[in-house]
Amino acid sequence: MSSLDDLFKKPALPSNKRKLEASRDPNEIYKSAKLASNGHAKSNGKQAAVADDDDDMEAGPSAPPDDDEDYGPDIPDDEEGRFFGGGVTQEENEILDYMDGQEPADIAPEKIDSAWLRKLGLNFEKKISKNAELRAKFEGDPQKFMGSEADLDADIKALSILTEHPELYGEFAKLGCVASLVGLLAHENTDIAIDAVEIISELTDEDLEAEQEQWNEIVDAMVEADLLDLLVSNFARFNESNESDRSGVYHALSVLENMASRTSLAEKIGQDTTVLKWLLRRIPKRESPVSQNKQYSAEVLAILLQSSPINRRKLCELDGVDLLLQILAAYRKRDPLKGTEEEEFVENIFDSLTCVVDEPEGKQKFVEAEGVELCLIMIKEGKMSKSRALRLIDHALGGQSGAEVCEKLVEAAGLKLVFGMFMKKQDGQTTEHLLGIFSSLLRLLPANSAGRIRTLAKFVEKEYEKLGKLVKLRRDYAARLDAVDKEIRAEQVKMDVEEREEMADEWLGRRLDAGLFCLQTIDVVLAWLVAEDDGAKKKIESLLADRDDSLAVVKATIQEQLDTIVGDTEEETWTKDMLTALIQFLM
Repeated sequence: MSSLDDLFKKPALPSNKRKLEASRDPNEIYKSAKLASNGHAKSNGKQAAVADDDDDMEAGPSAPPDDDEDYGPDIPDDEEGRFFGGGVTQEENEILDYMDGQEPADIAPEKIDSAWLRKLGLNFEKKISKNAELRAKFEGDPQKFMGSEADLDADIKALSILTEHPELYGEFAKLGCVASLVGLLAHENTDIAIDAVEIISELTDEDLEAEQEQWNEIVDAMVEADLLDLLVSNFARFNESNESDRSGVYHALSVLENMASRTSLAEKIGQDTTVLKWLLRRIPKRESPVSQNKQYSAEVLAILLQSSPINRRKLCELDGVDLLLQILAAYRKRDPLKGTEEEEFVENIFDSLTCVVDEPEGKQKFVEAEGVELCLIMIKEGKMSKSRALRLIDHALGGQSGAEVCEKLVEAAGLKLVFGMFMKKQDGQTTEHLLGIFSSLLRLLPANSAGRIRTLAKFVEKEYEKLGKLVKLRRDYAARLDAVDKEIRAEQVKMDVEEREEMADEWLGRRLDAGLFCLQTIDVVLAWLVAEDDGAKKKIESLLADRDDSLAVVKATIQEQLDTIVGDTEEETWTKDMLTALIQFLM
């Protein structure tokens, strides 16, 4: 008797945003299906035993005569020699010729509308009810309900056509079919549950050409039907050593990714379910090579953390920072292979930590778990991890609550490392993070503290060579920004007020690409040095004078930055007060 597992073997998975790994090489599947040269089309390569006492006996049909009699349409040569001629008689050939000459009948395609949807929904509900009824009636005899389960399986897969008609999402939800589909996640047969998860993933895919309102209608109905809790319960019962269950986990992760595109749902996932706990258990599992599901779990974690500060704080409560740092520790001196799931996995772990350390709780956990020391090792000895560790340090130092991280950086002998990097030729991204680190150190280290004194000493040592590098960088960024500003002014002349407002964001993007942020950061650093050290002030004025500039250009940049801060959050108020104070030293 066939088992339920055999009955519901999954077909090849459909295309989606991400693709599951092929479990078998398609070429092997083809080869295994191909018949041997002496096989028979209807025997699947198996032949009846035939006595071969008479080797001279001829078998099979006789060869066709050599004349030109027509035996049907031309058939390509059969390399394996199983067939002779077309296998069609003269009379049958005439019938085929007649049919080929007839005009094809016009077959109207099925109209996909509300009436069709109601019919589809009614059949779907009937299949669910019938399967539930037979399962309850013949609980101990699977043969009695296997047929209804196969019908239900087919009807679930048929729902994928709705992805081409998102205008029907709202009515599909009103019919109650969405709730029924979600309810199948609790079906006793995990293959039915996996089919339902896959269809839900397809219906909620962000890449569909659905209006936001249409997407919201079906997603709201799913959430109301307890989708999130049912997904979590399936994580517990899916066994990833089984190929079908492995695909179920994959599609469940895809659903979470789709849901997290709405901030409120991302927060609900993080706060009202155990998804974060499950991810923190799944991600550290040892695998070689790293599987697609492990990588996808890390990606979904990064998405949830990027979506909401509430989720970032929740991760800190779960001691997630320490766990993620332990994972990264394995890559202090070893790089994952390029282009592999492992490489993307490591990048997602870095992304997750970079989000978390933007929160005050994340910074504290980062220091406690010796994250600063680990990042300095990676910056010094890593390859792939070097730039990502530098970005992580930059974020950890930033913000009003980064003082403790700044002090830990100085204490861990990080000044020599970052200033040494600064004096070497670096790419734009690395330079931006180094400038961010300098700015944070000058903003946050307490006045007259040992750490602040050591930082200032680094800027003035070796005859102010770092100041020379800063001013040179300033000239480069200012020149690039000036060229873009000239282009923008030329465009503004041809536009009215409304058109200029529409272009404002694009122009800002072009200015940022030209180096606006780096220029502003450099001028904040220069302003701090002017305020802190008379010798540094004289050197900066001298370096600027070489190109007929003065501290006025530094002041103008800081004033522009100050004018763009329009919010009144604690962080914004603190930044405005700092910039206002720095401008006083540039008068």
